[in-house]
Amino acid sequence: MAYTEQEILSGLAEIVSEETGVPVESVLPEKTFTDDLDIDSLSMMTIVTVAEDRFSVTIPDDEVKNLTTVGDAVAFILGAQA
Repeated sequence: MAYTEQEILSGLAEIVSEETGVPVESVLPEKTFTDDLDIDSLSMMTIVTVAEDRFSVTIPDDEVKNLTTVGDAVAFILGAQA
């Protein structure tokens, strides 16, 4: 199943909220994971793992450092769908 950009954003917001307690409505495309959402590298790896399972994609470790904003992650997952 291919997910839409909005479905990916909503799903990521839920994952980030569950992992960090950040309100879902605060997880917006322009927000950065580290500065705006205060997510550390360990939490980021958990978020990536859960997102991979949820969206059936693989996010290589060397790509994770390039995903600085929520929008970057949404775009990556959108492009990684088979």
